[in-house]
Amino acid sequence: MKPIYVLNGPNLNRLGKREPHIYGSTTLAEVEANCRAAAGDCPVVFHQTNSEEALINWVHEAIDEASGIIINPAAFTFTSLALLDALKMVEAPVIELHISNIHKREQIYHRSYVSMRADAVIAGLGARGYATAVKAMLDMIAG
Repeated sequence: MKPIYVLNGPNLNRLGKREPHIYGSTTLAEVEANCRAAAGDCPVVFHQTNSEEALINWVHEAIDEASGIIINPAAFTFTSLALLDALKMVEAPVIELHISNIHKREQIYHRSYVSMRADAVIAGLGARGYATAVKAMLDMIAG
């Protein structure tokens, strides 16, 4: 089975420390462990970057290698047409993920370029949204 790619954008390496009143106290290492546990036998490729270029390169890699992509693009959600263009090349399922409910936040967080491509969006479940996304992706892959 091809892996599920779980891709994380800028500042998510600071989970557990960064604005815990918004993002909670779960670390990115704990998120990764939860994703792998939720995936069971399905392999997971898990990445985080503060670089738009690296994130786009991993999307390009996933085009050929992944059974699906779960992506928390963080701030790139609202700014990156280049990321949207890369995701538009992906034929596998794409789930957009946000730890906070972006629709309850400031207006600048309400327009997602990634949503223009995503097959599903999960927002506001906190760090546990990742395991939910992995389970949903497994269902999507199974058809």
